[in-house]
Amino acid sequence: MEINISCSNRTIKPHISNPAEIRPSFGGVARNIAENLARLGQNTMLISVVGRDAIGKQLLEYTSDAGVDTSSCLVTSEFNTASYLAILDSERKLQFALDDMRLICHLTPDYLNEHKSLFEQAGVIFFDANLSSISIRHIFHLAHKHNIPVCTDSTSNSQAKKLLPYLSRLFLLSTNPVEAGVLCEDQIEVTSPQTGIEAARHLVAQGVSIVIISLGEYGVCYANSETSGHIPAVRTPTLDPTGAGDALTATVLFGLLNNIELDEAVRLGISAYSLTLRHSGAVLNDLSLEKLYNEQVL
Repeated sequence: MEINISCSNRTIKPHISNPAEIRPSFGGVARNIAENLARLGQNTMLISVVGRDAIGKQLLEYTSDAGVDTSSCLVTSEFNTASYLAILDSERKLQFALDDMRLICHLTPDYLNEHKSLFEQAGVIFFDANLSSISIRHIFHLAHKHNIPVCTDSTSNSQAKKLLPYLSRLFLLSTNPVEAGVLCEDQIEVTSPQTGIEAARHLVAQGVSIVIISLGEYGVCYANSETSGHIPAVRTPTLDPTGAGDALTATVLFGLLNNIELDEAVRLGISAYSLTLRHSGAVLNDLSLEKLYNEQVL
């Protein structure tokens, strides 16, 4: 569950109640990716965990109704369903965030092994870096065993470090400027499109097949072994920034899975990013390929 609080005041004042607009939505990086892919028509299965509470039940029902197979999700009574609280200023920029991800500890190698048949059948595997280091290692083990490409989102500055041992084994890496700096081990500071391209190329040199670095309002930098570049963002008003980066990642992945060239897949991803910014919620519920191409024309 994600809760976005947009404050009316330009500056959030401490120790008092600030007027705000409060919007709950279903979220989670991997879940958002799965829902975006499903709404684009890609067969998608989610392995995740929720609490045995009303929110967890609603989240699974909503995600299933969106077209994602949630039959392999775990339900536990030990913790509440994971939640993320974002506090935005009057310009819809993140000021503070809190998360409770304790129940992720239940996604253990043993649980993944119980569903290893899904890995055998998969065309591609995506995970987010909220998982424990030992579970991430096991995902790469299962993927290598069945020769399945692995994709990930670095998720946060602290979680990004978990990915350093696996750069050479990644098919697709989605990250932001600060997380890219962590993954470049502070050799490159991403402050512009030029340094974004440099960081993307650096990560490709470390073995990542495809790198996309979202620069927010400044667009996206990307690279693989054959090409690299920067595509500016579509200028658009922002209602809710949560989930926009996930829409970008999912759409690029969708494009690659459907034999769309990287440059064009990134352009479609920017369309998804822009559309999601204007939507109240983490995923656009009428997302379609036609809608993405129409956004490019606009």
